[in-house]
Amino acid sequence: MNKKDIIICRCEDVTYEDIFEAYNEGFKDIESLRRHLKIGTGPCQGKTCIPLLQRILFELNKEFPENISIRPPETPIPFGIFSKESKNEKL
Repeated sequence: MNKKDIIICRCEDVTYEDIFEAYNEGFKDIESLRRHLKIGTGPCQGKTCIPLLQRILFELNKEFPENISIRPPETPIPFGIFSKESKNEKL
């Protein structure tokens, strides 16, 4: 299988090739790749793609990436909880 066809982040549709190109453009750490490609910002919050991204960066850098900040929620929360009015009652 060609690496350009490998999808790393299913939520944001980011491929291995997208990561490789961004890396060559200067985005060489997880945080800058997250901001540039939106990888790890979809509904799963990076539960599946951030470990894959770590592995790719290890291959490219030949060392484990530092300053990893994975911030997925422990339990996904619906946004409606944060609104002033809920369907059943006013807060």
